Amino acid sequence: MKTINLCLLLSLAMVVYSLPISPPTEEDDTLAESYLKRFFNLTEETGPAVRRGPSQMSRKVSEMQKFFGLQVTGSLDTETVKIMKKPRCGVPDVQLGRFATFDNLKWQTNKLTYRIENYTPDMSKAEVDNSLERALQVWAKASSLRFTRIYSGTADIMISFGARDHGDFYPFDGPAGTLAHAFSPGTGIGGDAHFDDDEDFTFTSTNGYNLFLVAAHEFGHSLGLSHSNDQGALMYPIYSYTEPRTFSLPRDDVNGIQFLYGPNPDVNPNPGKPAPPPPSTPDACDSTLVLDAVATLRGEKMFFKDRFFWRSTAQSSQPELNLIKTYWPQIPDNVDAAYESLLSDKVFIFKDLQVWALNGYDLVPGYPKNLKSMGLPSTVKKVDAALYSENSRKTLFFVGGNYYSYDEEKKRMDRGFPKRVDAGFPGMTSKVTAALQVQGFTYLFSGSNVFEYSVQTKRQLRVLRNSYFLRC
Repeated sequence: MKTINLCLLLSLAMVVYSLPISPPTEEDDTLAESYLKRFFNLTEETGPAVRRGPSQMSRKVSEMQKFFGLQVTGSLDTETVKIMKKPRCGVPDVQLGRFATFDNLKWQTNKLTYRIENYTPDMSKAEVDNSLERALQVWAKASSLRFTRIYSGTADIMISFGARDHGDFYPFDGPAGTLAHAFSPGTGIGGDAHFDDDEDFTFTSTNGYNLFLVAAHEFGHSLGLSHSNDQGALMYPIYSYTEPRTFSLPRDDVNGIQFLYGPNPDVNPNPGKPAPPPPSTPDACDSTLVLDAVATLRGEKMFFKDRFFWRSTAQSSQPELNLIKTYWPQIPDNVDAAYESLLSDKVFIFKDLQVWALNGYDLVPGYPKNLKSMGLPSTVKKVDAALYSENSRKTLFFVGGNYYSYDEEKKRMDRGFPKRVDAGFPGMTSKVTAALQVQGFTYLFSGSNVFEYSVQTKRQLRVLRNSYFLRC
C-alpha cells in the first residue's frame, strides 16, 4: 500500500499581540511535547536520564525554532510557545529548507482532471467553482500542468466539503481549527482535497477564510509540494490573507512547482514589456535592501518592505519577519511611510492618499482617512517618510526634497513649511525613503543607507547600513 502524506492546512490566528516574558507553564510543556512529537518527530526517551549534552526535547525545540525563523535557544520562550499555539497543518515540518516535495512524489502526466463532489453553504456554487478553478490556475500558469473539470466518475483530484469524521480516517476538528487537508499524488485518495465545512469560507471578504487562498495551498499538496519555511511562500504552513485579485505566486512556490513539472511552455513574454518577476521574500542581509517605511510601536521597531515587516524587540537578538496581512488584513502592502505618535499613542501608516491608524495592533475605527486629515495640503499626493520628534513634539513629513512640520497637539501645520530637507538636516541631499527617531538620534533612510543625526545639534554623525537596525 502506498504511503499517503496528509496536510491539514492551519488556520490564521487573526488577533496577534505582544506577550510578556514569562517562564513556560506546565500547560506549555505539555503542549510542546505533543507538538514536537507530531510535527518534529520527538520520541520518548527511555532508560537512564540523558547523561551529556542537550536533551532530545531541547534539540527538537531548536529544530522547530530554526524552521520558523525564530531565535534558536532550545528553550520554550514566549515566541516559540506562541507559534505552537497557532492552528496549523498536520504535515510534519522536519524537512527544512525552502520549497519541499513529498519525496519527489508527482503525477506522471501534466494533464489532470478534477471533480467537485459537493459544496459549502457559505458561498454560492458559482463562487465555489470560480475559487477552485482559479486556485488550480495559479499552478497551471507557472508550470506545464493543465486541468480539466469532469462531472462524474473518478478524477485525479476529487474535491469535497465535510465536517468532523468525513470518511478518510482524518476527522476535522470543528470551527477555528484546521481548515482543510490534501493528499500527495497517487492512486485512490491520492491528490484529493477535503475542506472543513465547519469553517466559514468566503469569496472576497477578509472575515472567515478565503476559499481561493485555502484551495491554492491545498492543491500545492495535491500536486506534490510539501511545506516551505519561506514565510512569503504560499506553501508556508500558516494561512494569511492576501488580496485574491492581485495574488501572484511567490518565487519559492514557482521554483517548487517547476522543479516537479517544468515551466509553462505556453508563456511567450513580450520583449517590449516583460512580465514582472514573481514576488520574493526580502532578506535582511541584502546589502541593496531599500525599506519602504520604519516606525516604532510601544518599544518595538517595525521595518516595512513589500508584503512584509520585521518586528525588532529588545528581548530578541534577531528581528522577526511577518506578513503585513497577518496582523492587519485591512492595511495595504507596499506602504509609503509610517510613524508612532507618542502624544496620541497611535501608529499611522500611509499609502498614496490614505492613512491608517493603529492603537497597539488594533486598527482604529474610522480609518483610513485622507492625507488632508493630517494637515497636509491637497497638493501632497504621497508621503515618502514620517517621524515623530519626542523632543519638539512635532511630526515631520518628508515629501520629495522637502519636509513639513506638523503640530500634533494643535493639529495644524507649522508656519514656514515646507522646507528643503537639507535645511533641517545638513548634508542630506538624497531622497528620504524612511525615517526614525530613537534615543536622541534621528535616522533618515535613503536607499540602502541610513544617515544618523544628533537631535540636539542637527549634525550628521554617521552613515550606516540597514543591517545596523536589522541586526543581520
